[in-house]
Amino acid sequence: MLYKCWVPHPFALFAKGWETTNLNWPFIRSYPLRWRSFIPPRLPAPLPAWIVFAAIFAALCASHCTLLRLPYYWDEAGYYIPAAWDFFRTGSLIPLTTPSNAHPPLPSIYLALCWKAFGFSPFVTRLAVLVAASLGLAAVGRLAMRLSGVSAVAFWTVVLTGLYPIWFAQSTLAHADIFAAACTLWGLVYALPSSTLETPAKPWAAALFFALAALSKETAIAFPLTLAVVSLVESLRASGSSRIRLGREAAWLTSCLLPLAAWYGFHYFKTGFLFGNPEFLRYNAQANLSLPRFLAALEHRVLHLTAHMNLFVPVGMAFAALLLVPRSIADDQPRLGAPSFPRFWRKGWETTNKHLARAGCCTNAPYPILALFFWRKGGKPRPSTGAEPGSQPRPALAPSALRRIFLLLLVNAVLYSVLGGALLTRYLLPMYPLILLVAVSTFYRRVPHWHALAGLSAVAFVLGIFINPLYGIAPEDNLTYARVIRLHQAGIRQLDAHYPGATVLSAWPLSDELTRPELGYLSQPYAVFLVPNFTAAGIALAADEPEKYSAALVFSTKYDPHSSFFTLGARSRAADERYFGLHHDLAPEVIARQLHGDLVWQQQDHGQWIALIRFNRQFDARLEGGWSAPECWPGLPN
Repeated sequence: MLYKCWVPHPFALFAKGWETTNLNWPFIRSYPLRWRSFIPPRLPAPLPAWIVFAAIFAALCASHCTLLRLPYYWDEAGYYIPAAWDFFRTGSLIPLTTPSNAHPPLPSIYLALCWKAFGFSPFVTRLAVLVAASLGLAAVGRLAMRLSGVSAVAFWTVVLTGLYPIWFAQSTLAHADIFAAACTLWGLVYALPSSTLETPAKPWAAALFFALAALSKETAIAFPLTLAVVSLVESLRASGSSRIRLGREAAWLTSCLLPLAAWYGFHYFKTGFLFGNPEFLRYNAQANLSLPRFLAALEHRVLHLTAHMNLFVPVGMAFAALLLVPRSIADDQPRLGAPSFPRFWRKGWETTNKHLARAGCCTNAPYPILALFFWRKGGKPRPSTGAEPGSQPRPALAPSALRRIFLLLLVNAVLYSVLGGALLTRYLLPMYPLILLVAVSTFYRRVPHWHALAGLSAVAFVLGIFINPLYGIAPEDNLTYARVIRLHQAGIRQLDAHYPGATVLSAWPLSDELTRPELGYLSQPYAVFLVPNFTAAGIALAADEPEKYSAALVFSTKYDPHSSFFTLGARSRAADERYFGLHHDLAPEVIARQLHGDLVWQQQDHGQWIALIRFNRQFDARLEGGWSAPECWPGLPN
């Protein structure tokens, strides 16, 4: 008696295009699917942009899920959230509850629209910023694919950018830099020449995105202006239609100045100040024009672009890879052959099919699973010859694109050595994807097992997200900012429990957290006696007026690991103290002793600390006329 047995294939859902073979054995009939039809991938069309964005957004939400409900911190609490909050409540593009710094209004408009649609809360704000970060990473993928033409290079560039500690931290912080970075990267997609197309496909699209970037952060205008100068210089050396095309491209890129100029005109009409309040302008521009200060800042910026937060790992390996000869396309290409299966399957492909068929199984069904563990390439790479079609070197970034990338790196390093009172690395946010793209492209072009180098860089970045380096960093450079926020929350809870209604001695940014309920730390504001910091000089100022506060909430304002090895020397440290606000806070015990108070509570976390001090006084301290924040304390970034 003949029994017919149809064994369902685990991939039957994708049966279209698969070849089937009927093997008639006694008592059995099976329908195997051939392995050869499974291995070669179909020639792919690019994934739709909405699928790429959705995948990136889902990955970011999963990796930032513990950060989405944190209250606001640092410059987002000091300027960007109050500015957006004022626009949300009053419709005014000029901030009312904080001094105007003349930053363009696009982030405020975007956040206010999100709050209007979904409600005002830190959770909504964090998700809105994640959307901008996802759009930026989608632009990184599109840019890498356009410049390199290799999907694996694009994949690793997106992964490394998303894992880089500075990008990872800024992906949920409502600073203008992440919005400007996303728009700038999309502008570069259409402005940089690709490996196959020597001119930007849509210069008007590049101008549109660059204009949006300039309306997010005014310093983003450096990108289109730099590229416009390059196009203008090339047009002078070209002739005929090329000169006209390059001149038109330069005109489009220069047009990005118009919306920014319109904003500054509106701001001057409303406030009488062109570039923000005078104290902000002095701190971020006018006080930074000395040559020693510029050289000290440029030294830091070079390190920020090459070594900061474990960036030295991919950059160093890319420099080492330049010593290797470029590999050809034919190198290390897999050829279909017998997988390295266990010993009893050594006789080849047909023998394996025979064993499985005798067992009554679909002959090729287990191969996709087993191949994940045992697959190996078919022999050593063959030496390439000029006659072989795959003997040409692996594709590299176009020289014209590389020239523009390195020029943009140089211009931004110089620009942010002059502008900005604080050496914040988030100002360089659009630069890091370009650096990583060049590094990954170098790995692909010159290193045999280049995926391992990219994976090693990813591991280094993941470590940098959680582990602080042995030198000083800003809390917003990795997840240190989340630890600081949780410390501040714990300190405010202690203050609410033991000294409600007290007048509190503190410093920025905790002073904003104590006086602005909309930042998410408390429901009732406190009166605050503000000191610039908790150095010996700052505490001496507070000790001269003990009647103006009844409690003190002190904390570490700088992350300072006191490592003498990972520094640029005593001379650089002195320059940091003079030009960039580096200072050393006193220990909480010393502060309590100098202010004649009692240390009642303190908490530490990875080099950061906070402490609550009480004072045994027989009167209720209050500031006369209430409390008002100064326009800008020296040393505070904005």
